[in-house]
This record gives sequence, C-alpha cells and structure tokens, in this order.
Amino acid sequence: MADDLFEHASREATEAAAPLAARMRPRRLDELVGQRHLLAPGSSLRASLERDAIWSAILWGPPGSGKTTLARLSASVTRRRFVQLSAVTSGVRDLRDAVVEAREQRALHQRRTVVFIDEIHRFNKAQQDALLPHVEDGTIVLWGATTENPYTSVIAPLLSRVRVLRLEPLSRDDLRVIVQRSIDDADRGLAGSGLSFDATAVNAIVAGAGGDARTALNWTEAAALHATALGESNVDAGTVRRAVLERGVRYDRAGDDHYDTISAFIKSIRGSDPDASLLWLAKMLRAGEAPAFIARRLVILASEDIGNADPRALPLAAAAAAAVERVGLPEGRYALAQATIYLAGAPKSNAAGRALDAAEEAIAAGADLEVPAHLRNTPPRGPHETDTDYLYPHDYPENYVNQPHAPPSLRAHRFYDGRGSGQESELWQRLRQRRRADDEPDAAPSDPPR
Repeated sequence: MADDLFEHASREATEAAAPLAARMRPRRLDELVGQRHLLAPGSSLRASLERDAIWSAILWGPPGSGKTTLARLSASVTRRRFVQLSAVTSGVRDLRDAVVEAREQRALHQRRTVVFIDEIHRFNKAQQDALLPHVEDGTIVLWGATTENPYTSVIAPLLSRVRVLRLEPLSRDDLRVIVQRSIDDADRGLAGSGLSFDATAVNAIVAGAGGDARTALNWTEAAALHATALGESNVDAGTVRRAVLERGVRYDRAGDDHYDTISAFIKSIRGSDPDASLLWLAKMLRAGEAPAFIARRLVILASEDIGNADPRALPLAAAAAAAVERVGLPEGRYALAQATIYLAGAPKSNAAGRALDAAEEAIAAGADLEVPAHLRNTPPRGPHETDTDYLYPHDYPENYVNQPHAPPSLRAHRFYDGRGSGQESELWQRLRQRRRADDEPDAAPSDPPR
C-alpha cells in the first residue's frame, strides 16, 4: 500500500513538472480538438471505438495534429494496453519484447495490446517485415504515426493489413480552443499562475503555430515563463514575440511539406499570382531549402508553362539559376525573387510540352519513322548521283519553301496546335498562314530560288 502511494505521488510530481503540452494532453475522446472527419458521430473510427473494437492503423499527418493523442485515447477507450515505441530509438529486439509481453498479457489476463510506433516510416524494410506476422495473427493491434506519405514509406504488405487515417493540420479555431483551454485550466494549465493573456497574445500564438497544437502550447508556456521572469502579469503579442524570438517554419526537406510547398510555389506561378509565389519562395528560403533546387524548378517552369508565349522567360530563369550558383545565399535570393515575379507575370502556354507529348504518343502507337530520302544524311553513292530532291530553304523568298519533312503517313498530322498567349499567338498565326498556303490543292515548292 505504501509502495502504491509512493508511486502515485511520484507520478503526480512527474506530471506536474512536465511541459504544458504534455500536461494538457486530452484524457477523454471528447476533449480531443480537431480531426472531426475521423471522430464525428457515426464515423467509422468513432463507431468502432464505441463498440470496444479497434483495428490496426497508420496515422498520417503533420506534427502537432494529434496522432499520438488519438492513439492513446483509442487504446484507453477500448481498454487496451498501450505500448509506445519510437522508430528512431527502437529496433527489432524492442518489437520482439513488446510482442512477447503482449502475448503473455493476452494469455494470462485476456487483455489485448496496442503497440504504437512513432515515426514508423523510419523503420527499414526488415523492421517493418518483423511486424507482419504479429499484426496478421492479432497478437498486437498496430498503430503507427508518420509525417511522410505512407504509400511510399511503408511496405505494401504492412499497408494491406492496416487502415490509413489522414490527419489534417489544426485550424486556427481549433488552436484557439486549445490555447484558451490551457490558459483557463487551473488543474493542468496556467490559471493558477496569476497571469492574464489578452486577445493579441492568443492571436499571435495561433497565427504563428501553423496548425501545430504542440507548437501553440509551447509558445503559450514560453510567453508565460518570460512574463513571470520579468515580473509582468499581462501577456500580450509583444511578450509572445520576445519569448519565442523567431518563428520556426515547419518544413522537412525530404518529406511531404517539402513537396507540398514546392507544388504550391509552382502552381502559384502557373496561376500568375506573384504574391503567393513570393510567400512560398520565402517559406522555402527561411526553412533552408537548397536554392539550386528552387532555381531548377524555375527553369523547368519557364519552358513547361510559358514556353513561346514569352521566349525571354527561359533565358531569364537560366540566368537566375546561374546567378544562384555563382553568388549563393543570401544574395542569390534576389535573383530567385526577380525570376519568380517575372515568370508569374508572364503570359502562359504549355503548347510546347503538349506538342511533344502528342509526337511521342504517335511513336508509341506505331507511327512510320522512316526518314524520307531527301532528308537523309547519306552521301551520293556514285559520281552521277546528287541530292536533287532536297530544297534548301535559304534559297527561297522569306527562307521558306513548301516541301515534306515527315514520313508520308504523317504529313497531314499536326502535333503543335499553338494554343497559348503572348508571343505564342503571333508564332501560331505565322505557322497557320503557311499551313493554309501549303494545303492548297495546287501548292507546290515551285517558287524560284533567289
């Protein structure tokens, strides 16, 4: 009895010394803020938990979205043992020990076990393979958490045995509820600290947390500690800024946020929105993205999405890439910004890429690829044989002469349709006029040489 009291007192002391984010972790399912698509009444997950049933799952979402909390609560609601491992620090031996204990608990006490593996995408193939038989035979219920796309980071045999639950970043309203709850809670929160948080402080925390509940609570606690150290009783936006010093940008150069941000950057330029384009550029630069990676994407976009609508776009993007390579950061950021603004404002066309795709599709469909005789590079075979069929365009007015350049079966086929804006439309008009002239029934390469 004395030992139980001692352990209880020790646990309470540990919890009291824990960070605010740990102290405010929800204890009941109804306390969990956000993820309504997973926990709304009648949802598949909510219904199974209320039936005291639980299945293996991979929780996929950004940091601070509630993955660990949801796993803990799900195990608690269904009265399962909860064993937490980290793929960063745990190996196959730790998994084996967890499975042995789970088997013993089920045999001796009829109690099932949820094994929660944080950062499960960091397990290699062999470690993930080691989970398969125990998930398959029901020895454990596996819940894994990942910030990476599980369809590319988790092996297919394991994915086939679990459900993937996608968690979204928390909304600002969700974060405001969480922060205010921590301020008002006298048991686990800051209500007993003698501090008051005004609306500007809460707004600053919510705006800076970026959908991450853990960050929001850490900022709240940092602001409280900073105000206490200075002997202040009121916390405002200025207190928050001084306490956290600098906003951290959630960004993983090898993960989903890396790809999501570069996608938003490219789509904003393609959508001719320079302001949004600069926002995503600033995010990448602040998070430490390699400037060469950004520059390469600008060069690609200049041809893929602008092309001949503005032929100056590609040289400008290439010059920006060269400038970044030569001068590096921080000065290279100006070249990236210049190119970003120009490309966002430039007229758009994807006609070049579509035309090339159409030509490749024709080849894949079995198009005749025999080079016409008059276009070949084969020299004359004998002293009396000359290349008289090829007409040299520069010998004709406007450096153009009507002659076939494709195999006979493809001569009427048009891959390039000229749909674009800016200078692309001028180019297309010129080509259309020539095509119409060439398609006339009596059209022939009979213009006299100059």
